[in-house]
Amino acid sequence: MGGTRSIALLLGISLALLACGSGDGASGGGATELTVFAAASLSDAMTRIGSDFEAAHPGTNVTFNFGASNDLASAIESEGTADVFASASDTYMDDVSDRVGVERRVDFAQNQLVVITPPDNPAGITSLDDLAAPGVQVVLAAEGVPVGDYARQSLENAGIEDAVLSNVVSDEEDDSSVVAKIIAGEADAAIVYTSDVTSGVAPQVGSVAIPDDVNVVATYPIAVMSTTLHADLARAFVEYVSGSEGEATLADLGFLPAPAS
Repeated sequence: MGGTRSIALLLGISLALLACGSGDGASGGGATELTVFAAASLSDAMTRIGSDFEAAHPGTNVTFNFGASNDLASAIESEGTADVFASASDTYMDDVSDRVGVERRVDFAQNQLVVITPPDNPAGITSLDDLAAPGVQVVLAAEGVPVGDYARQSLENAGIEDAVLSNVVSDEEDDSSVVAKIIAGEADAAIVYTSDVTSGVAPQVGSVAIPDDVNVVATYPIAVMSTTLHADLARAFVEYVSGSEGEATLADLGFLPAPAS
């Protein structure tokens, strides 16, 4: 009789352990982890959207990896750890689509460029053309980083690319690094996204508009990775970002609406 009770007890413990180890997400009924790789320019917007999404989807924990879209694309292609990718450039979403595979791809926002200076504007920058003046110290994001490529395209549109590039004193890894250089007073001017001039940044920099005829509109795509283990949740996140809730947050933080389909 004692042996029968022991066997029954062991069987009950084994079943309980199996139950604790089952399910989609962390063991013991923990939150499901959704990993989102997103362009650095989306940091504030995605952080807020992520919190709102978690509130609307109890049991979900959204983790972000922010960086330059080119670096994120390379990481996705080599590691395959992302569930969702939000890029500041079609180019890198195309790369990930070709090499990894994506679904539910949609354009969800746009952005434009602006010149920023230290608050005291030591070089007296009042227009994009002033960045070409001899001796002006300019910071851009590096080539291959979307905001750096867009900046160079804008300068080319204005016919001053060569002159401004000769004034570049630093090529930064992403737009947040460019902004930091200007706030620290390490250069006279830089080109970043309008959304980079957040409420926290605005008091620390001056802004100079770039004319529409030479400015560049950046389009942001987002998609579910074909390698995700949480496809339904990833699809829900993409729909949330591209829906009215995400659109309102993005607009509040300086982004333009997605292009008309």
